[in-house]
Amino acid sequence: MRLILTADVSGLGVKGDVVEVANGYGRNYLLPKRLAVKATQGAINQIQEARRVKVAARRRELEAAENLRNQLAATRIVIAAQVTDQGRLFGSIGRSEVIDAVRSLSQVKLHRKMITLPEPIKTIGFHEVKITLDPEVEVLLTLDVIPA
Repeated sequence: MRLILTADVSGLGVKGDVVEVANGYGRNYLLPKRLAVKATQGAINQIQEARRVKVAARRRELEAAENLRNQLAATRIVIAAQVTDQGRLFGSIGRSEVIDAVRSLSQVKLHRKMITLPEPIKTIGFHEVKITLDPEVEVLLTLDVIPA
């Protein structure tokens, strides 16, 4: 029996897969629990069209992330902070300060979860910050922390 899975079934496949199963398994388990539907030609065409749309949307997302990475890579981020005589900051620079600096210089809106800071920045100088724009697209920004 040919079926299209409507949910992930362990050991069988993921949602949208067209699978061949035993008649009893399909009739007595998959269909009553609505884990699958019969694989008609119309349903298969609908699944294929949905996949094409999903792939095209993913391609556009990656393209937008790449453009954003190129825009951020060309931007120099400078943050002015108050420092002590030894060159240490009075406070620290965290994710929110990085977001504000990027937004003010390049008009790019970032989220806190996109920024990877191993620890808050507490000294002047150059510091690298990893920004994850997409699971496949990352950019390393160099922050220049200067005394105010």
